[in-house]
Amino acid sequence: MIDGVHVVLYTRDAEADRAFLRDVLGWPHVDAGNGWLIFRTPPAEVACHPAQGEPSHELMLMCDDLTATVADLTDRGVEITGPTVDAPWGRLTGIRLPGGGEISLYEPRHPRP
Repeated sequence: MIDGVHVVLYTRDAEADRAFLRDVLGWPHVDAGNGWLIFRTPPAEVACHPAQGEPSHELMLMCDDLTATVADLTDRGVEITGPTVDAPWGRLTGIRLPGGGEISLYEPRHPRP
């Protein structure tokens, strides 16, 4: 049976993004060989939403306190890519990865599995 999820981030600067996950977020990791780091992530969940147009996928990091997490990441030099959006289901902003990509940062307000 399925016992996990493996996420791949395609990036212009894999070394910088690996360093971000390792040094800024402090995620534990193993070296799969030749510097290819694989990170242990916090617990995850999957949701399916209806698509307008072509289907796509999104990576959202979750936190318990978005304001505090944004302050901590900003102190570590992380670029916050937009204002906080408040919605009934949670609070959301984005962070810039060193390799140029953007991922969402999310404080859920819905029940978590």
